[in-house]
Amino acid sequence: MEFAEHIKTANVEDVVLRQPLQPPSRGTLCITGHHLLFSDREESDSRQVLLLLRNIDATEKRMSGSSGTITMKCKDLRVLQLDIPGMEQCLNIAHSIETLSCLDCVSEMYPFFYRPVELSLPEQWGLSSPEMHYSQMKELYEKWRLSTVNRDYSVCSSYPPAVIVPKSIDDDTLKKAAKFRQGGRFPVLCYYHKKNGMVIMRSSQPLLGANRKRCKEDELLLQAVIEGSDKGYIIDTRSRQQAQQARMTGGGFESKSFYSRWKRFHRPMERGKALQESLIKLVEACGDESNNMDRWLSKLENSKWLSHVQNALSTAGLLVECVERDGHSVLVHGSEGTDCSLLISTLAQLIMDPCCRTVEGFLGLLEREWIQARHPFQQRCAHSAYSHARLQQESPVFLLLMDCVWQLWRQFPLALGFSEALLLRLATEVYASDYGTFLCNSDQERCALGVKERTHCLFQALLRPTQRDYYSNPLYERTELAIWPSVHPQSLQLWKGYFLRWTQQVRHLEEAQEEIRNMVIEWGKLACS
Repeated sequence: MEFAEHIKTANVEDVVLRQPLQPPSRGTLCITGHHLLFSDREESDSRQVLLLLRNIDATEKRMSGSSGTITMKCKDLRVLQLDIPGMEQCLNIAHSIETLSCLDCVSEMYPFFYRPVELSLPEQWGLSSPEMHYSQMKELYEKWRLSTVNRDYSVCSSYPPAVIVPKSIDDDTLKKAAKFRQGGRFPVLCYYHKKNGMVIMRSSQPLLGANRKRCKEDELLLQAVIEGSDKGYIIDTRSRQQAQQARMTGGGFESKSFYSRWKRFHRPMERGKALQESLIKLVEACGDESNNMDRWLSKLENSKWLSHVQNALSTAGLLVECVERDGHSVLVHGSEGTDCSLLISTLAQLIMDPCCRTVEGFLGLLEREWIQARHPFQQRCAHSAYSHARLQQESPVFLLLMDCVWQLWRQFPLALGFSEALLLRLATEVYASDYGTFLCNSDQERCALGVKERTHCLFQALLRPTQRDYYSNPLYERTELAIWPSVHPQSLQLWKGYFLRWTQQVRHLEEAQEEIRNMVIEWGKLACS
């Protein structure tokens, strides 16, 4: 497909751009296959605005006489307005924006065309691989092995080619266990706790069905996980009722009769449409300009977003208690095991493991838990809070993770080696990016489309020296202790840096924080000299 087919009017003069925190400006508007470019001709430095069309979530157009106005609501929560002379030009521009911002073909998206001069396509895409991760964890060698049973993605289309499993379980057993789990996602190791040797496993739900089927291979696999221990815990991110209802459609949960040494907890967490609706209500509340305190507090409460934050941190805390305090291994799953399971396992590792709290450690954690373990980014992040086209697969689970990490960062300002700026960058890039990291729904899809050969990796770019310095926390002091977050309502706050970042009040706060950061860095330099 040629992008030019969708561009009837490429350039328009005398356009007025209105954007947050800036005075209106007049200049030239240009539409390309992937970007909207605005050049302010009235400024001596010819100020430009470059907007990735993929970032546009919804457009609204309004005609008035011989001119028109296009309002663009972006996935990063900016709202921009274009006043365009000429009705035909306005309609043409609106059509181009609407079409090019919603292209479904992954290989036509901008990461496949992005070629900055300072970067070359990497020989190794990403920070690590399951093979590299296993090789660096010598503590695993005695009881765990690296299996390539999924090397051609035939056992589980959503797992990477290599996974870590108990050494006593052979590949034939894994294949049979995979048939008993939804989508083939049999239990695999995602975290080994060096302090006591306990582990966190991830999987999807077992396929018991109404007939209460069993799978001896799956039972053997979980038995091997807790060999030498008296019991293990299962954290199911569905309510007991939801898990029981799943049996009517072929799913279910582990039966006490066949998994007698496993104790199950149900910790229901919202996902899918409910979580998406919560985000929409929160963004609507943040955009309310009535200045009515009661109205604001009521809308904030009705969105239930902070309740989802509280629930995620609380469930992650339970997982940490099981592993860190009680000294037992844990299996985490919901239905598919690609959303809430990843959310709480990531938070638990961040709480427990100081290695996950550096810039590189945190990005490596995201790569293992979200990229390699298959969070379906293409489905979940197709739209944000403004779009009128609602798809059933959309859900801001990754954004919820960033919010939860920000709560940790705020409660423990010295314990995390990265800054809020990194969380803001990731929360933005997941919806629209120059990089290929968040493209597709699985490792298999990325390989099929050549994402790893033809696009740049965001995580590698963020670890270049200048970027790493910018996203580092200058106050960071490593601690080996677990950082237990408070989940009391009074301890949780709205993430103003993200949800209110296009307001003047938050901009002043950002400027103050940047000034403090620079002062801390200067003091550090003086102390070292």
